This record gives sequence, C-alpha cells and structure tokens, in this order.
Amino acid sequence: MRRVRIVCLILLISGSFAVTLQASPSKRLDPLTNTCRILNFYTAGWKSPGAKIWKASCKSCHRRGNTVGAPFLHTESKTPKGWTRVFVKRYPKCARTGKWDDLSLEQIVALNDFLYMNAAGTYDPNDAEDCG
Repeated sequence: MRRVRIVCLILLISGSFAVTLQASPSKRLDPLTNTCRILNFYTAGWKSPGAKIWKASCKSCHRRGNTVGAPFLHTESKTPKGWTRVFVKRYPKCARTGKWDDLSLEQIVALNDFLYMNAAGTYDPNDAEDCG
C-alpha cells in the first residue's frame, strides 16, 4: 500500500512539473491564414516585427493610465488560444472601430505570432529557447 502511494505521488509530481514547465511554442498553425509558421526570437520574439507593431500600435492605447479608455494589456494578458481568438474573431473594440485597418495582413500576422509566442503560460526560464 505504501509503495502504491509513493508511485502515485511521483506520478502526480512529475505530471504537474511537466505542465508548469512549457517552453515557448516553436511553431503554430494559424487559423486566420491557415498556415503553419516557425516561431523563434527573430520571427515572434522581442526582436521581431510583431514586437515593434505591438509597441507602436497597440501599446499607444493599451497602456496604464491611457486617456482613451482602452484596457491595459501586456503579452501575458491572454493565453496563446486567447490571442488567436482575438485576431480570428476581431472582437476588441479597436478592431471593430477600424483602428486595425491601418495594419496590413502581414503586420497582423506578425503581431499575432508575437502575442501567441509570448502569451500567458509560454515562458519557461529553464528552457534554452526562453532564457534569451
């Protein structure tokens, strides 16, 4: 009986350890364009075109203390699936009011890849890909 408890405890600990240590995704299937893309530091990380768009376009409104009433957002405000849903359904107010119309499809894809790769639950400081 004691051996069964120990085995169950080991399985429980190892299972939860595997769930909490997820590295940033290295590729994704994008339902918006129906393409599979490789993600890395230069295509979707902090040095990517998507990061520049995030800082220039999104953070101009979605920052703390903004005067336009936009909610504060950071990359970990949503999970990868949540960010994908934002871009596929275009449900945020800024998308519906035409603020996204200045962005090309290529820019929207780059922005979505950046947010997807840096979303909640994707950073693992113990992974070589994430340590920067």
